[in-house]
Amino acid sequence: MIRARIIGTGSYLPARVLANAELAATVDTSDEWIVERTGIRQRHIAAEGEFTSDLGTAAARRALDSAGLSPADIDLIIVATATPDQTFPACATVIQHKLGMTHGVAFDIAAVCSGFLYALSVADALLTSGAHRTALVIGAETFSRLLDWEDRTTCVLFGDGAGAVVLRAETGTGTAADHGILAHRLHSDGRYNDLLYVDGGPGSTGTTGKLRMKGREVFRHAVTNLANVMTETLAAAGLAADDVAWVIPHQANLRILEGTARKLNLPLDRVIVTVQAHANTSAASVPLALDTAVRDGRIKTGDLLLLEAMGGGFTWGAAAVRW
Repeated sequence: MIRARIIGTGSYLPARVLANAELAATVDTSDEWIVERTGIRQRHIAAEGEFTSDLGTAAARRALDSAGLSPADIDLIIVATATPDQTFPACATVIQHKLGMTHGVAFDIAAVCSGFLYALSVADALLTSGAHRTALVIGAETFSRLLDWEDRTTCVLFGDGAGAVVLRAETGTGTAADHGILAHRLHSDGRYNDLLYVDGGPGSTGTTGKLRMKGREVFRHAVTNLANVMTETLAAAGLAADDVAWVIPHQANLRILEGTARKLNLPLDRVIVTVQAHANTSAASVPLALDTAVRDGRIKTGDLLLLEAMGGGFTWGAAAVRW
């Protein structure tokens, strides 16, 4: 059977680093308060005139370099983002142009923090069906532009960044020993819109709006939903938690990461944690964490990875990937 295998990773973070102490000078908070409740110590902020497509293009180029490919080898680009440069056209087509491509297919997926998992699942379906051969899947966000910088409960949580992977269709045996995406599961439940949302949009207020969140309720749903979808995904792949070498989670809050690991009886030292340095970069957080662990050598050939994320909507999902 055909498997979609990750053959390259890349990421990009804006140059400006905003530390907790700097935030504490403008809103009623402190480094100690933020670290204790979230694990976050700093975040990166895009410069004026630096757009989501710029971040995504930089991450894509690094992923292509990692794979030893050029844009000419790509025939599919999927970008997960909640912060496109424009309402339309798609950020993916902007990145396609910046990469110098005039061929292939490019489109966006909007599932907020789960966006990369949704995009990965769609790319897997298109590659394994034979419709496409090689794909760029990108998570890119300039979430700082959706924040109310006077709301200390939300402005401390998010940052900007991008991560990307190159996927290639390869022949596998159809067993869990194959390299590539082995299984994925996605969910959504629109009843919880008011717990995590942006209070604007082109079809309602005609404005971008600002992010609003009820953190306690989101936390409760996140731990349960993520643990359940991870278990479901492993079962679909014919695997168990003990088979997992690394969990690559959405980097929203250290407490959520710890709670989810406990529910699966996994030690935290098998979870890739980057939230302290990047904060929550929404759709970019999973590929950013993945690229970090690939480049520092923690992830090795043959490792079973379990990717997971949950975002506004609610949307949530997971994927089991053999490296």
